[in-house]
Order: sequence, then structure tokens, then C-alpha cells
Amino acid sequence: MGFPRRQFLRLAAGAAVLPAVSRLAWAQAWPARLIRTIVPFTPGTATDIIARTVFELLSERLGQSIIVENRTGAGGTIGATVVAKADPDGYTILVNSSSHTIIPSLYPNAPYNTTRDFSGVIPLGSLSNVLVVSPSKGFKSLRELVAAARAKAGAITYASAGVGSATHFSAERLRLSADFEGVHVPFRGATEAQTEVMTGRIDFYCAALTSALPLIQEGKLIPLAVSTPKRASALPDVPTTLEAGFANSDYTFWVAVFVPAKTPKAIVEKLHQETFNILQSGNVREKLATLGVDPMPVNPAELDALVKAEITANAAVIKAANMRAGS
Repeated sequence: MGFPRRQFLRLAAGAAVLPAVSRLAWAQAWPARLIRTIVPFTPGTATDIIARTVFELLSERLGQSIIVENRTGAGGTIGATVVAKADPDGYTILVNSSSHTIIPSLYPNAPYNTTRDFSGVIPLGSLSNVLVVSPSKGFKSLRELVAAARAKAGAITYASAGVGSATHFSAERLRLSADFEGVHVPFRGATEAQTEVMTGRIDFYCAALTSALPLIQEGKLIPLAVSTPKRASALPDVPTTLEAGFANSDYTFWVAVFVPAKTPKAIVEKLHQETFNILQSGNVREKLATLGVDPMPVNPAELDALVKAEITANAAVIKAANMRAGS
């Protein structure tokens, strides 16, 4: 006697539902253990500082430890690869900067696909890059620096926190707009780049405001312009590169949270909501404001769309500036 068809279909339907139910229960139980957060840049960079500021309080809110691990190298692709290849269970998270959208054009052979292998969760904020010089250089304005760069083609030097970093990209946007040649000098991170500019060995650096602000306040670095379309609230007297007369030179640096693409939607939504609640708290808002970080209220779908749009826009700049990995 054959197995009754109706009973077979009923059992088959039940079997199909079980994985979905178990996945939902698993997501609802998240987090049940330690969460590892990968920052693909060195300690002391804006991405690292912002991640640690937010995740310290998020850890308390979730009742689970969150460790921040710096996995540096290859323009941030080494750390990002760790997350792209991790189990999509919400226990391995990436905190990356807007350089995330530079990678596809600069590292076309990276072992992951920026849009396919990650899901956006939430931005932690946006901030300006600030063009800084040593007081010993004597520059009083961005236009003075540009005039000096044009007077000796290829003689001026500019630092970055690595090839393809947001600090590199910001400098290239300005250089293209202002029409001067220069020598790019990449470093492993912000600390080394800022040190070389402070000593005067490197002429300028488009630093993330978060890491440069204490040195500006101490008078060790002089800010000539900020990269955002509007002036930075932390440096209200410093003009924008647009105000200085250089069209299409603006650049907004952002820091955001990503997870592996197949992470259950329920976990993505919970991580988004819990992080959003932390960002709305007065304590965190005040801490981020002192770091020069502005709120960037974007949902996961909007963050994914932003990444795709910036990848397309950045490709043209990378080509025009002849940016190459390892250069």
C-alpha cells in the first residue's frame, strides 16, 4: 500500500516550515554569546575610535561582550574579507568607513564582492576630512597651499592612512579639482600620517576630523579647510573646500556597520534598532559630537543603496586620479 498523498504533502509542508521557524527562534535569541567586530584599520583611526565609542555601550545594552579587533592591510580588504567569509550568524560584524565603496575599483580582484557579500546595518555617523598642515609651513589658507603646489609641479607631498583610504580619496578629489600634481605618501594609519605632517616632512594630510581634532586644538596642526559641503560644527571658523573655490572637491566621510550578506533579516533589524537606540542616547550623541561626528539616520536598505551609488560615482574619480593599489 502506497504512502497516502495527502499525508505526504502535509508532512512535506511541515518539514519546509521547520527551518524557517528554527531560524526565527535563533534570530530572536541573538545575541547569546560574544560578538566580534572587525575594524579594517589601525587603532586611533576615526573608524576605530567611533566603533569603540558606540560598541562599548551597545555591549552593555545587549548584555554580551563585543570585542573590537583591528585587522589591517590591503586598503581594508584583509579585515573585510574576514567578515565576508564568516558565518552569517550575527557574531562577526564589520565596521568600515566610506572607503568600503572605493575598494571595487581600486582592488577589482579582492576576495569578496562589496555589494553581494555584505548587508548594510546602520551608519554610526558622518564627519569631515580636514586638510591639515604643520604650523612651520606658514600656509594661512587652502588657496595659498594650492598656489604653492601649482608653482612647483609635482613637488608637494600629501599623506594618507593607506592607498584607497577615505583620507587618500579626499585628497585626490581636491587635487583633481584644484588642478595640481603632487606625490602621494601612504602610511599604515592616521597616527603615522599625522606625525609626518606635524614634523613638516609631509606637506599636507586630509585627516578624518575625529583623529585630527585634538592635535588641532593643541596647535600642533593647522586646519585649512574641511571636505564636507557644510562647515564642521567642531570647526565652525574653518571654510569648506567648496568655499575656497574648488568645485566638486567635497567629500563626506562616513562610518557604518555591515554583516555577511546571508545574515537573517531579523538579526540585521535587531542590530540596527539596538544600535540606533544607542546613537540616540544623549551620552553617545554628546561623545560623538565632541569627536566631530554628525548623525546619519539611514536604514539598512538605504545604506545598501548608498553603497551602490558611491561605488559608481567613485569609479570615475579613481580613473581620473589614476589611483592604483600599491601606489
